[in-house]
Amino acid sequence: MAKQPKNTKNKKLSKKKKNKKSAFKLPSEEDIQKFAASMDGLIGKEAIARHFKLKNDQRAGLKGLLKRMRDNGKLAPLPEKKPTFASGPTKLKPTAVLRVTGLDKDGEVKLEPANWDVKQQGEPPEIFLHEAPKQGGRRSIGQPPAQGDLILARLTPVKGSSNTYNARTLKRLEDNREALLGVIRQSGDSLRVVPTEKKSRFDYEVSRNQSLQAKPGDLVRFDLQSGRPGSFRRAKVLERLGNIDDFQNISLIALTEQGIPVEMPEDVAAQAAAFKPFKPVKNGDHKDMRQVPLITIDPPDAKDHDDAVWAERDDDAQNPGGVKIIVAIADVAYYVRAQTRLDEEAQKRGNSTYLPDRVVPMLPEKLSNELCSLKDGVDRPALACFMTFDKKGKKLHHHFDRIVMKSAAKLSYREAQDAIDGKPGDVAGPLLEGVLKPLWAAYEILKKGRDKRQPLNLELPERKLIFNKHGLMSDVIIADRFDAHKLVEEFMIQANVAAAESLEKHKVPVIYRIHDAPAPEKLIALADFLKTLDLTGPKGQVVKPANFNSILAKVAGGEYEHVVNQVVLRSQSQAVYTTENLGHFGLNLRRYAHFTSPIRRYADLTVHRGLIRAYNLGKDGLSGGEVAQLEEIAQEISKTERRSMVAERDTKDRMIAGFLAEKIDSTFSGRIGGIAGAGLFITLEGTGADGFIPVSTLEGDYFIHDEPGMAMVGERTGETYKIGDKVTVKLVKATPVSGGMQMEMISKGKPGKPMQRKKRRFSRSSGPRRR
Repeated sequence: MAKQPKNTKNKKLSKKKKNKKSAFKLPSEEDIQKFAASMDGLIGKEAIARHFKLKNDQRAGLKGLLKRMRDNGKLAPLPEKKPTFASGPTKLKPTAVLRVTGLDKDGEVKLEPANWDVKQQGEPPEIFLHEAPKQGGRRSIGQPPAQGDLILARLTPVKGSSNTYNARTLKRLEDNREALLGVIRQSGDSLRVVPTEKKSRFDYEVSRNQSLQAKPGDLVRFDLQSGRPGSFRRAKVLERLGNIDDFQNISLIALTEQGIPVEMPEDVAAQAAAFKPFKPVKNGDHKDMRQVPLITIDPPDAKDHDDAVWAERDDDAQNPGGVKIIVAIADVAYYVRAQTRLDEEAQKRGNSTYLPDRVVPMLPEKLSNELCSLKDGVDRPALACFMTFDKKGKKLHHHFDRIVMKSAAKLSYREAQDAIDGKPGDVAGPLLEGVLKPLWAAYEILKKGRDKRQPLNLELPERKLIFNKHGLMSDVIIADRFDAHKLVEEFMIQANVAAAESLEKHKVPVIYRIHDAPAPEKLIALADFLKTLDLTGPKGQVVKPANFNSILAKVAGGEYEHVVNQVVLRSQSQAVYTTENLGHFGLNLRRYAHFTSPIRRYADLTVHRGLIRAYNLGKDGLSGGEVAQLEEIAQEISKTERRSMVAERDTKDRMIAGFLAEKIDSTFSGRIGGIAGAGLFITLEGTGADGFIPVSTLEGDYFIHDEPGMAMVGERTGETYKIGDKVTVKLVKATPVSGGMQMEMISKGKPGKPMQRKKRRFSRSSGPRRR
C-alpha cells in the first residue's frame, strides 16, 4: 500500500499557531510586585490585567498566578471592604499576610497586616495569635513565631467586635524586606534601635558585638536577626549613616528609605564637567531669538531655570484681539544624548527630588544649575513653542523650533506680581510696559479658555518650611499664591498640550501624562462622606471635573472647605506616565504630555527628543531604539516620581515633628481629618502637621465609632466628634525619627444622640480589650 504524502503545509500552519499561542507569557511575580508597589492605594486583578495588556482568554492564568502569590505571601490580599478616607476599620479577608508585632500585657502574641498604611487606612485592627489545639498529641503548626516574623494566617472575626480578629498560622513566610533604618537609643545598659518607619510599633535590642560601635543618636541601617520562639527579635547594625541630631540627616532618612541616589556617579559628573557653554552657530539648528525679551519667573531661591515666557498682541487682522505666546524651554537634549552615561543616570533617577532642605537633581549641577539653566543675560539653547490664540482663549495654531535666547530678566513670582500691582522693583520696573503687561493681557485671554474647559479647581494651600541661618527649621508658613503663579502654570499647560498634539500629528510615539477618572469605589466613599455634610456626591454617573467643582463651590469659605478639598483630592486617581493616551481628567484635556521641565523630569526629555524628530530639528531626536523602550521608561519614571513624593512628604512630617517636639503640652487648633475605630486623625492649622488621638484618651464617656456617620459618638451623652470638625488639642508626644505625633483632645464634642454599643462577648482568648 502506497504511503500517503505528508501534509507538511497543515503541520507547518499548526506549528505556527502553536508557537504563536506559546509565545504568550504571563508577567513575572517580580513584575507584578513592582507594579503593585508603584501604585497608590489598592489594586485588583483588572488593574493588573490592563497594565500588562492581557486579553480576556489570558486572564484566567493571571488569576491563578495571583492566587499563588497571595498564598506564598508575595502579594497581600485585598480587603473586602471598599476603601474609605480613614473613616472606619477595614474588613480583612479570611486569609491574610501578617507580621508579629510583639506580646500584649497578658502575654498573647499580637499581629498586624504586613503592608498596613496607617495614614491611608487608620489604626490597624487588633489581631491575636490563637493557634488550634494539639491534634493527636502534636501541634497543628510549628513553634510560635517571633517578633517581626511574617506569616500567612487564617483570620476569624471576634464576635461582638468590628475590628478584632483571632489568627491561626497557615504558613511561615520568608521576609524579603530590604535592610531597615533606625536610630540607636540607650536603654539601661543595653542598646536598642528605634525604626524610622512611622507604622513600626516596636524597637529591637542590639548586641554590642553587632552594633558596629554605634552610639546613641546614630542613624543606622540594620537587619533583623532570628529570635527564639515567642521571643523578641534582635537587630544587627549594617551601616552607620551619621547622627540624627544633624538636621540634614532627617532628609537622608527618607532618601535612603526610598532608594533615591544622593551622590552623582563620578563618571557622570565628569562627563557633565567636560561640556563648554553653548555658542551660537550661524545657520545651525538653533534660530537666533536673542532679540525677544523672554523672561523667567520662578521662586526666589530657584537655580534650575528651565522655562521662559513672552507674549504680545497678534497684529494679524484675521485674529482681532488675539495674542501670540512663546514658551521657551531649556534645550537639555542638546547636552544629554541618548546611550550616554548622563542619559542612563538621568533615566535611572527619573526626576529631581525636592526636599525642604535640599535638592537631589536628576542631572549634575554643572548642567541643571549652569549650562542648561536659562540664566539672565546669557546665551542659551532652547526648544520653543510658538502659539497663537484668539480673543476667547482658543488656540488657533502652534509650532516648535530650536532657538538661541538670552533671558531679559530673572524675576521671582512676588517681583512680577508686585510690578503688576503697582509696586515695581529695580529689575521689574523697566519691563513693566513692554513685557509684563502683555504677559498679563495674554493670561486674561487664556483664562477664558480655561474657564470654559473647567478643570478641577482644588484649593490646597502649600505649606513651606522656613530655616534659619544655621540650617535649622524655625517656622512653617502658607506659601504665597499669586496670579503670577497661575500665569506661568497656564502657559506651561498650553505648551504641554501643544507638544502632545504635535507628536500625535507627526505620528511620533510619546509618553503621555495621564490622569484617569476616579474609581467607582472612591466615588461611593466620597458620596458617603458628603452625605454627612448634607451634600450630594457624584455617584452613579459619568463624572467630570465640573461635578467636583460644584461641590467645592458650595463649601468655599465655610467651615468644611479645607476637609472637603482634601477628601475630593483623595478620591482622585494617581497621575502616571504611559504611552497609551487616556486623557487628563483633572485638567479636563484629551491629550497631555510633559514638555516644560526637562532639567528635572526625564519624561520631558523624551518629549523634547520626539519634537526634534517630528520637526527635523537635528540629529539628536528620538531614535528607534528609544521608541521601543518608551512604555518601560514610562513605568519606571512613574515609580521614581512616586518615591520622590513619598520622600518629600515623610521628610516634612519628620521635620515638623522635630520642630514641635519642643512644644510638648502646648495647645493647637486643628481639624478632624479622618476617623478610625482606634481614634481620630487631626490636622493642625498653620503647620499642617498630622497627629493621632487614641479613642481611649477621649474623656467623659465611652465613645463608639459611627462608621456611616463618620463620627465618634458618646454612648451615654451623645457627645459627637465628626470628620471636618474644628477642635483644640494638646500635643503629648512627638517622634521626629518617624514623624509621628500623638495628641489629646481639649475641645468638647458637639451635642448628638447617644449611641448604643453592640453586645460583646469577652473571653481570655478571644475577647476585645477594654480601652
